Amino acid sequence: MSLLPVDDAIAAILRRVPAPIAETVPLSEAAGRVLLEPVFATHDQPPFNSSAMDGYAIRAADVVAGHGLTVVGTSQAGAGYLGTLGPGEAVRIFTGAPVPEGADTVIMQEEAKRDGDSVSFTVPARQGHSVRPLGNDFATGQQLVDAGIRLAPMQLAVAAAANAATLKVAKRPRIALLATGDELVLPGTPLGPDQIVASNSFGLRPMLTPYAETVTDHGIARDDAAQLRNALQDIFATGPDIVITTGGASVGDHDIVQDILLELGVTLDFWKINMRPGKPLMFGTRGSTLIFGLPGNPVSAMVTAMVFIRPALRAWLGYPEPSPWHLPLAGPTPPNTARRHFMRAQLLHTLTGPELLPISQTDSGHTSSLARADMLIVQPEFDPGQLPGTIVEAIPLDAF
Repeated sequence: MSLLPVDDAIAAILRRVPAPIAETVPLSEAAGRVLLEPVFATHDQPPFNSSAMDGYAIRAADVVAGHGLTVVGTSQAGAGYLGTLGPGEAVRIFTGAPVPEGADTVIMQEEAKRDGDSVSFTVPARQGHSVRPLGNDFATGQQLVDAGIRLAPMQLAVAAAANAATLKVAKRPRIALLATGDELVLPGTPLGPDQIVASNSFGLRPMLTPYAETVTDHGIARDDAAQLRNALQDIFATGPDIVITTGGASVGDHDIVQDILLELGVTLDFWKINMRPGKPLMFGTRGSTLIFGLPGNPVSAMVTAMVFIRPALRAWLGYPEPSPWHLPLAGPTPPNTARRHFMRAQLLHTLTGPELLPISQTDSGHTSSLARADMLIVQPEFDPGQLPGTIVEAIPLDAF
């Protein structure tokens, strides 16, 4: 089977992703969720002319140097002045309180001189000053938050201000993880001969959690057909939306994941991608469940998850694919091969702006270099190599 181009593989995966499904959640549980229906204002905000300062509500035309106004009452948040302001009158007012009928200006208390029931001012009145007009923030029917937005604190705050108790958000998938390999042991285990510490699931789980209802780590399955079959059958019995295996995706004598998946009814769409790191990637379906077989090498597993699984999850949630970054190189890149290279790079903040410093390490098991990286430079197939200052495409590692 020939190597599938990266873009074709992504397109094939996205064709299998179901359309987003909406669910209603309380506002208090909506942080980090992707909004499927926009938020509209159901009232004007503020719902009345309100004061932006502690001070005095007055009619600007009444303020004359050397003459005081009569203080006839108080307006405070939650308890406005009920009367109508007449000529020569003022109302003591506090921030957020309704501006009384008849008043058109607020003068802050630091610019006022109070003498019993009389108040005068040290500055001229500026009509409309320190008054927040009705609907100044938003008006009834105004769209406040767009669909497709991942809800952050500021969007939640405006939704609350708009009196939205619940929001329609995208239902998230349930994801199952399974590592495979005789050589793997869990972190904290004393290493025996020929053993290595399993790391893939510990990187993948936090990467995928923001998109998922649950990410369940099913541990390690050995390179034994019966054990692997039992482990996968148990996983499929839980009804996950997405199953991700790591390891056993190549074609060696011990790489049996593909064979077992096929035995269990998985339809394989493709395997082997024209990229590095991460060529031996499998993708298929079992009913409505998406199956990703990632390489076992940890850098390959993380990079293929970022390049292929993250776009699938965004589509699942109705979250638009972000545009790649385009930044200048802080150092040269070497010539590339026939495979698209997702090159590790550090993001430098320089006096002239951000730049990308390529990391020369390309080994697919070299986790420490990936840990130092902030971005992946997308180096095209057969790229001749680029000089410092060249603008290149890059993907941030920590993007949603």
